[in-house]
Amino acid sequence: MPPDASVPRLALTGISKSFPGCRANDGVGLTLMPGEIHALLGENGAGKSTLVKIIYGVLQADSGQMAWDGRPVSIASPAAARRLGIGMVFQHFSLFDSLSVAENIALGLDRPGPMKALVRRIAAVSARYGLALDPDRPVHSLSVGERQRVEIVRCLLGEPRLLIMDEPTSVLTPQEVDGLFAVLRQLAAEGRTILYISHKLDEIRALCGRATVMRAGRVVGSCDPAATTSRAMAEMMIGTGLAVPRRGPQSAPARDTVLELHHLFTTSDDPFAVTLADVALSVRAGEIVGIAGVAGNGQAELLSALSGEARSPDPGMIVIGGVAAGHLGPRARRSLGLAFVPEERLGRGAVPEMSLADNALLSGYGSGGMVRRGLVRFGRARRYAERVIQHFGVATRGHATPARALSGGNLQKFIIGREILQNPRLLIAAQPTWGVDAGAAAQIHQALLDLAQGGTALLIVSQDLDELFTLSDRIAVMHGGRLSATTPVDQTTVEQIGLRMGGIFEERTETDHASS
Repeated sequence: MPPDASVPRLALTGISKSFPGCRANDGVGLTLMPGEIHALLGENGAGKSTLVKIIYGVLQADSGQMAWDGRPVSIASPAAARRLGIGMVFQHFSLFDSLSVAENIALGLDRPGPMKALVRRIAAVSARYGLALDPDRPVHSLSVGERQRVEIVRCLLGEPRLLIMDEPTSVLTPQEVDGLFAVLRQLAAEGRTILYISHKLDEIRALCGRATVMRAGRVVGSCDPAATTSRAMAEMMIGTGLAVPRRGPQSAPARDTVLELHHLFTTSDDPFAVTLADVALSVRAGEIVGIAGVAGNGQAELLSALSGEARSPDPGMIVIGGVAAGHLGPRARRSLGLAFVPEERLGRGAVPEMSLADNALLSGYGSGGMVRRGLVRFGRARRYAERVIQHFGVATRGHATPARALSGGNLQKFIIGREILQNPRLLIAAQPTWGVDAGAAAQIHQALLDLAQGGTALLIVSQDLDELFTLSDRIAVMHGGRLSATTPVDQTTVEQIGLRMGGIFEERTETDHASS
């Protein structure tokens, strides 16, 4: 017989979990009913990730009880959770770059079956959910957005009765979000339970029937998202008023051009790489230029070319501060005043096993005076890391904490703070507020605006159109390796940018040197 719909699918009572120097969960109670989509809200470091890892069997609670369909249960491992009917899409990816999409999905399933049959299942699920995937593609060739799709499809193939979604839409397009929401609503209508974690409060209001709010490891309240404003929910999370990013007074428009791209194109032996074609752009000192686009349309290739990880066919295709930099590597470009925030936090933005102080040293050694005559000044590295932690409110025990121990949002705050506090001449940032809470996003946005006000040129690549319209002076769109003309934000709309994201470009009628 099916479980009684009046009995909670999962009930938590008094769940507590401590780590050295940190009480991550403190007597948490949570009740999830069959057929509901339930939001779990809180700032970065509020204890959400610890709680869902306990539910999924990744961590064991120090105290407290769990009941599944009204019966006491102990979940010793993720495999035990999956056997019980619990699936989870993690915020950080757990994929092997050298394996294909199908091989990665097979590793995450308890009974994958024959590979040919699995490939057919992947194709069917991908088509049904609108999450396009090629099962044969190697993961190293996928964009961040495409990797997120792999995680979602892998989880859905297990047909869970409780599905935990941790920031599932961070790198999805609006169309993909709509498709995912349709699937989640259908799953809920079938009696499945969805526990949904997101910092996008408008999504919470549109999707979820109930919300539980955590702060500092405790449950501090609950609400009906549809009847509560996004601002009110944000203030419940942070326990105070929400600051709104503000631009400083407009400075004189005549500023030096810091970044110039001249007919940039790329070539690659990777058959799945997006080829950049005739990309032209300029960014002036004190200006923020935003680049929108659906994941996988050349943003990764553009960022690689800009950072110096990939060299340009001609040095003059990329000019930084008047210096032809197309043939220069990342270190030489940093010496020209470049700072860089990649979209992938762990592995590219930070080395997981290294401490925050050592990660600060990796990119800040030049401007921060952390190296003198070839010798590392570790004291300065530690002090710089502590400065980033304090200035950006990173929830951590201190500079000795390994990067992998931070929540996704706190690691993002550390990485972007590490680059901002170097006071660069040019900052290039990809998805600067991916996965961070509303309070932290406002803080990062304000720091970026202040940096531009101080004369830094900023290039922001993001799929969050609200973010781009908040920050940018001009916006361009990438599609199929092409970059549209830039348009001043006060002369365009979200709908027009959305058309460009679909590949409908106007003829280039203005130059990138046009005043915003």
